[in-house]
Amino acid sequence: MQEILHLLKAAIRGEEKEFTKGSINRALILLAVPMILEMLMESLFAVVDVFFVSRVGINAVATVGLTESVITLVYSLGIGLSMAATAMIARRIGENNPEAAAKAGAQAIMLSLAVGVIIGIVGVIYAPNILRLMGGTPELIQEGVGYTRIMLGGNVVIILLFLLNGVFRGAGDASLAMRSLWVANGINIILDPLFIFGIGPFPELGVQGAAVATTIGRSIGVGYQLYILFGKASIVKLKSEHFNFDWKIMTRLADIAATGAGQFLIASASWIFLMRIIAIFGSNAVAGYTIGIRLIVFTILPSMGIANAAATLVGQNLGAQQPERAEKSVWNAALANMIFLLSVSVIYILFAKPIIWMFSTEPEVVRAAVSTLQIICAGYIVYAYAMVLGAAFNGAGDTRTPTIINFICFWLIEIPLGYFLAVTMDFRLPGVCWSVVISETIMLLMLIYLFKKGKWKKVEI
Repeated sequence: MQEILHLLKAAIRGEEKEFTKGSINRALILLAVPMILEMLMESLFAVVDVFFVSRVGINAVATVGLTESVITLVYSLGIGLSMAATAMIARRIGENNPEAAAKAGAQAIMLSLAVGVIIGIVGVIYAPNILRLMGGTPELIQEGVGYTRIMLGGNVVIILLFLLNGVFRGAGDASLAMRSLWVANGINIILDPLFIFGIGPFPELGVQGAAVATTIGRSIGVGYQLYILFGKASIVKLKSEHFNFDWKIMTRLADIAATGAGQFLIASASWIFLMRIIAIFGSNAVAGYTIGIRLIVFTILPSMGIANAAATLVGQNLGAQQPERAEKSVWNAALANMIFLLSVSVIYILFAKPIIWMFSTEPEVVRAAVSTLQIICAGYIVYAYAMVLGAAFNGAGDTRTPTIINFICFWLIEIPLGYFLAVTMDFRLPGVCWSVVISETIMLLMLIYLFKKGKWKKVEI
């Protein structure tokens, strides 16, 4: 027990940075623990946010759901850029070249700023149109357009938060990534009720207050990340000369980020189409689905911490010319992820209704949320392996393979199947949820086949 506690303490403190030698399971724990805690705070915020917003009303929850469906496109870009930074920096660190890693990080920051500014301008101008396109009622748009404008207008801090944590993860500084997200989302959680309900000197902003709290919290988180990167605490140490435009690095980053973002954009767009299908059945269905998905996210995000650890191990070990160690790391991580999500699925399936009651007691909303939670949890074992295998390709710099698989499984299978089951077969919301489970199962089979072929081991960055 004492040895386990020592290992956990070392992981949280980030005491060890060498992951290309020694025990694979030890390396996995040292990387995964802070990454899980990092994602746990993000998932906790998602649940706390919808908890407070649900006190405002059904339209407020639906606004968050519709906006989040669109903002996931921004998350996709942030994740794509983060993925490119993680893969390139992990490879340079594996090659024992921290100066080149810092150069790559600086180029990624410049690229992210350009993308964020463009999205922000478009989001602020067209926020009402976006909600209308997503099926929002006039009352919902009037009440929630401020939330959508702030979230889209401040998207650059979301992108940078993802990106800079990708820099930390690629360097093996998982504990620093954890701390920055805890700072950002800890502030979010504190400010959320203050701005939503107007507690003390704070204005009562309703659902718009949730967006204000999120933007402030994440901006402070980004400030903390930059402070670390320009200081002495990080392996990757940024300097002003690293920000001189480097065409070769920028184009390679853009190439990996484009397919990486495309990979998640495809997945995110499929959620938008699914949400649009659900909107046919009214605000109660949208609100219930939103609550259910937030609870799913509460466990999926920590699970992504394990997948991110696998991606870092793959990148660093390929950089150190140890492809077999990289492969073994992936299978070990996938097994650990499966055990974690299987445990969670049992709890969610057995206690879905009491858990949902903490967020809403509206019968129709509860029914929709319980259905969402129980059905999607039925596929948790599949998600566990698919998540880690997909991250392994990304960690190797092969973002193209998962992108193609996502396109096939989400756009060619999940969306048409979701519409067929929900509308044509009249299964309604459960039909959409079952389409998710089925498409993810097909995805896993494809990932296993291609991963075993081993072409990802030969990718050059």
